Amino acid sequence: MDSIIQVDQEKCIRCSICASVCPTDVITMGKHGPEDTGNPCIACGHCVAVCPREALNNVKAPLSNQVALENTTVFDAKTAATFLRSRRSVRCYKPSAVPKEKLLQLLNVARMAPTGGNTQGITYYVLNNPETLKGITAATIDWMEEAIKTASPMAPYFKGIVNKYRKTGHDGILRGAPCLIAAIAPKNVMPRARDNTHFSLAYAELYAPAIELGTCWAGFFEACALSGYQPLLDLLKLPEDMTVTGGIMVGYPKYTYKRLVDRKPLQVVWQ
Repeated sequence: MDSIIQVDQEKCIRCSICASVCPTDVITMGKHGPEDTGNPCIACGHCVAVCPREALNNVKAPLSNQVALENTTVFDAKTAATFLRSRRSVRCYKPSAVPKEKLLQLLNVARMAPTGGNTQGITYYVLNNPETLKGITAATIDWMEEAIKTASPMAPYFKGIVNKYRKTGHDGILRGAPCLIAAIAPKNVMPRARDNTHFSLAYAELYAPAIELGTCWAGFFEACALSGYQPLLDLLKLPEDMTVTGGIMVGYPKYTYKRLVDRKPLQVVWQ
């Protein structure tokens, strides 16, 4: 079996850090430095990224695809906390369409999020046709109405949204956002795929303000899709083996928030 790692013997200082950080023990230290044990590699890239001398390469996570961190700015604690706290769920959008280039910029950060066992595997459906978005809202409202008729536990929460939509046309599902990003994944990797999606879309939500975008979790859309509501699934035209694992609305925020909001008091149990 060919080794998946290559070691530059002239650069390697036998520090063994690569072996220490490998989560699946792919690397062990031999007489001449790092050696491949034959264990499954999850392509996390830790071994290559941590090497202080650029002495190690991994065919599953090549050094050529990694970016040096030498000049990367690290937020101080106050700046980082303010950045994280200033993210808001945006439910009022300007009607302007979001350019394809900006959506790709957003998703290229989202795909870098951590995933269980580095499985990744999320595909993003970008839905920005106004008629399609209206259809998604209408289908979700119909699903809510069916839930109300069958006395679903969620019925009391749905009633106000449905009534307002029927009376005024107000979109309480996608909030008039010009774009919906739906995450999808193979059915056979559920429920891990949903966890992976949550990490990924959280990255998107945190990054969005840096490129002047606002986002909000499309929870009603997600619940409707996961329930298997066929009219909605027909609109999405998913492959048979794929399922929706999450979704966010995306657009340019109509308003700017002036203050950081508070949350419930911190609860910690020390053991």
